[in-house]
Parts: sequence; C-alpha cells; structure tokens
Amino acid sequence: MDFLGLRTLSVIANSLELIKKNRGIDVIFDEKMDDPIVYKLWQEGKSFGIFQFESAGITNFMKELKPDCFEDIVAGVSLYRPGPMDQIPRYIKGKLNPGHNEYTHPALEPILNVTYGCMVYQEQVMQIVRDLAGYSLGRADLVRRAMGKKKLDVMAKEREVFINGQTDEDGNIIVPGCVRNGIDEKSANKIFDEMSEFAKYAFNKSHAAAYAVISYRTAYLKAYYKEELMAATLNSFLGNLDKIPIYIQDCKDMGIEILNPNINESETRFTVVDNKIRFGLGTIKNVGIGVVDSIVREREKNGQYESFTSFCERIKDESVNKKCIESLIKAGAFDDFGKTRATLLASFETIIDTINNESRNKIENQVSMFDLMEDNQEDLEKKKYSFVEKEEMETRELLSLEKEMLGVYISGHPLDKYRNQIEKQSNISTINMMKINEEVQEFGESRTYKDGQNIKFVGIISKVKKKFTKRNTTMAFVTLEDFYGSTELIIFDGVYQKMSNIIIEDNIIFVDGRLSIREDEPVKIVASNIREFSENERFEEKKNIQFTGIKTLSINITNLTEEQRIKLKGAIKFFTGDRATVKLEIVNGEQITQCRGLFLNDKIYHVFKELVGEENIEIK
Repeated sequence: MDFLGLRTLSVIANSLELIKKNRGIDVIFDEKMDDPIVYKLWQEGKSFGIFQFESAGITNFMKELKPDCFEDIVAGVSLYRPGPMDQIPRYIKGKLNPGHNEYTHPALEPILNVTYGCMVYQEQVMQIVRDLAGYSLGRADLVRRAMGKKKLDVMAKEREVFINGQTDEDGNIIVPGCVRNGIDEKSANKIFDEMSEFAKYAFNKSHAAAYAVISYRTAYLKAYYKEELMAATLNSFLGNLDKIPIYIQDCKDMGIEILNPNINESETRFTVVDNKIRFGLGTIKNVGIGVVDSIVREREKNGQYESFTSFCERIKDESVNKKCIESLIKAGAFDDFGKTRATLLASFETIIDTINNESRNKIENQVSMFDLMEDNQEDLEKKKYSFVEKEEMETRELLSLEKEMLGVYISGHPLDKYRNQIEKQSNISTINMMKINEEVQEFGESRTYKDGQNIKFVGIISKVKKKFTKRNTTMAFVTLEDFYGSTELIIFDGVYQKMSNIIIEDNIIFVDGRLSIREDEPVKIVASNIREFSENERFEEKKNIQFTGIKTLSINITNLTEEQRIKLKGAIKFFTGDRATVKLEIVNGEQITQCRGLFLNDKIYHVFKELVGEENIEIK
C-alpha cells in the first residue's frame, strides 16, 4: 500500500481512539457497507477528506454517478485514472440507464455487464483474452503485464495472436484467436486497442476493493463522527502545515468550531472537546514535544493551572524557556486567564525573572514576606508580580500572531471582511491550486485547468523577494495568501515597474494573470496586471447609504483606545475643509463637542466606521 493509504489507516486508527475517549464507544463498521447516509456524502459532493475521493474531478464524477452501493465505490477508485478515465461517461450512462449498456461486440456482455459495458479492472482484460481468443490463464496474465508495462514489441505480437490465433509447427492450434471464435477482425482490433489503452494504468479489482474499503470507512466516520475524523486528519498533517488550512476550512463548512490551543485543555495533538476541535500545544512553533509532556504531566499530577503566574511557578522544566512561553502567549494558550495577550507579552519576562529570583532566595534559606501571607491567587499575584496592563491588540495583529505560531489563522482571517467581494471578483483560490497540484502528480496534467489559462486572484502579500535578471531588469517572487493557503506570484519587470509601490507585505492586491502548470513544480501565477484591492471593491456592498439630507456625523470616543483616538484625530484632520458637507460632533461620556465641518461620502463614512467600530458612529 502507498503512503496515502498508510496515512489514511493511521487517521482511521486515531479517529477510533478519539471516539473511544470522547464517547466511550467502540465503532463497528457495517459489514455490508450499504448505509445510504454514507453514500449521500458522495452523491452531494461532500467527499473532501475521504480517501481517494478528494480531488475536484472525482468529486464531480461521483456527484454525477450517484453511487448507492459498494461496487460503485470500487469502480470509482478504478476509473479515475488516465487510461480508464475515458470510460467514465459510458459508466455513468450505464449506471443511470439500466439495460442500455453499449458493447463493442456482444461477446463482451457476460464479462462487462457488471460494469455497464466498460473495462474497469485488470481481471476483465484477462477474462476477455481468455473467453474471446482462447488464451490460457498464464498467457492472459502475461498479456496483462505487457500492456501495463507498455511493452510495445510484445503487444504487437499478441495483437496478431489475439485476432488470428496461433498454431505450432504441425498446425496444431495453441490459441484459437477471435476470428476462429466467430468475432470479426474489425471488432477484435478495436477491442485490443481498448484493452491496450485501458491496461496502462488499470487496477486489479482486489487492489481497488481494498482501497474502496478504506474509502468507505473514512466516509462512514465523516458521516457519523466528523469531529473525530477531522481531528485525526489534522493530526496526520502536523509535519506538513501547508494542507491544514484547507481541512480547517472544511471543518468550518461542516459547522465544526476550531479552538485555539489552551494550557488547561490542549494535549500534544488535535483533540475533540464538546464536539469542537482543539488545537494541540505541540502544534505551536517553538514548543517541542518534550515541553508539552512536561506541561501535561504537571497538569495531570497537580490539577489545572489557576493563572498565568501559577503556570510559570509550577513549570520547572528548563526547556520551558522564555521563547516557549512567549509562543504560548501569542498562540492564545493563556486567553482564559483574563489577561490580554498584549499584557502578557509586556509582562512575562519580568514575571519569570521574579520567580527565578525567588527560587534562588529559597535555596539560600531566605523567606519572602509574601510566603507568610495567606491570600487568594488574584491578590497574591498583585502583590508579588507586576503586570504591565495593556489594551488588547487589534484583530489583525492577533491574527498575525496566530499565523506566526500555528501556521494558520484560527479565530478569523485578515480577508474576512472582504469575503463576499473577493468571491465575486476572483475565479480561483488556493484550494483549486492544491487540487491542480494533486492532478498533475497523479496524471501528469491538470484535468480542470490549463497551463496559461487566464485567472483572477485576490490575496494578501506575506512575502516579497526581488531578483535582478541577467538583463539587469527587476522581477519579484511574491507569496500571496487567501483564505485557504498560499501561492507564488511571479511578477516580471514590465508589471513590476508599474506597480512596485503596492507590492509590499500586508497589502491586499487583485491579480489578473495566467496559470503556470508544470509537472515538476507547484502551480504558480504569472502576473499580467496588478492593482490594489481598492476601496471601490472593498466597499462594493456598502454603497447603499444615501447622504442626502444628512446633517451630522456623530462619533462616540468614550471607549476608544488611545491608539484609536490618535488615528481618528488624523482622519478628521484629513477630511475637514472648505468642501464640508456635514457637521461633526464628538461624544465623550456626557460631553458633546461640535467640530468643524466634514466632507462625507460613502467611502469616507466606512473609513470612520472601520476605525471606531459600528457601535460608535451615527449619522443624523
């Protein structure tokens, strides 16, 4: 069995462990494999995460086929391959129109009727040469092997034998051949051509059936125990974070909530908690397995950690250093303790130093005044430790920290507020590109997209690498991210010189380009034109506000942070002047201040709205 098959068996085993742990049951798969709820996943195109059935092409094939029995799954595994793939329309037609199968010759009906007139399995090739041309079992197997290995000289010889038979020196018939058995030469030639093309990539049925059993079992788990299956699937990709975002998106599509790592709930790997998937501590950058073992072991021995400082005091393992604790903070592992991540990041080093100094004092038999007091944990923290209290960071900063530590965004995405516009403006995503890569690896080409095909893509720039060519021109290799993953954008000199001012990290850009699909490298985008994903597009859905008759824009700054107030002050200064169209008032608690006139249109209104929050702005 190949690597994917072995990995899927591991996923199934891990799923069963999680189900046993969470639900206290042992899953018993149905022996007949005829559960209509399971087949509904294939029928509705919800086969992502099911072994052998994840690509867009095979998903569409199964949606058309409407499988309702195990034989259809075995056939699906076998047919979606370069040679047999040509038989797919014929197979679907036969499945959906029983009794109307098409055969190259009537003699094929007893062999191919179970697969609606299509060659699907290697065993059928062997049966054809035996029944139609009179081959022995051994010789039939040699023909199968020759076709599979593309031995052209052997196949040319066997074509003659298959059609006209073979005799020995004395004229005794060794192989009768099709013609002697009543099959015309034209049909025999056509049948041999079909076998030759089919057998290059065909499965034997036992192999396909074994794969189909694994496919059915993953589908069964997805139908009845989706949380455990997806957690186990995510665990299988811990060494390859590139594919995790697409599976997390599939979880969200199924209504499964993904939770940040938690110092009191997370284990090493992904787990299931209350039908939600919890990130494991071992998924965090700079937090090794040994560190996680120490954290979990201490938690199991002495109970949950009561606070951030409780955690720092109890963990004595030297491997849990400042870098490790910083990474845990950034990933949100301490969010339940009531301190903002900004506060913990500003305070943790001082707190750790305080604990280390106290430990040294105790070793020297010095008693701290705090040791003589009996206070609750919160009061003790205030007396012993100095927190630099800070307002929480902006959402985009928090998301950036999650991405840095976990390789993916969990609680949101920088592009979320533009999701509807992006889906309307673009016609390809990194999900599509991942599937292109899979198709190229499997078939040597993409079945859904063409090399050089024009596309439109929207993404956020995460990395820019400039390069000078031999002709002393500049080109750039840009890493672009969308909701599901990242892709490489190649920008040649002509486009780069025009748009270099917007090709900077964290910018959201709209790309007109073409696909570069190569067999030996991941699919890329070559830019034809680039523009900033402008406010016109970002606010496309927000242009219904009518400003006629509006006299006042009221902004409440009572609960704004200092940083928000500074930014607001700059925005007000920029948009005030002689072209003022409305009055501006600032509300601060009970105090209302009338300001200079403000120029206002729909775009400017939404600038202020994003800056202060919808709840703090009002038009009158």
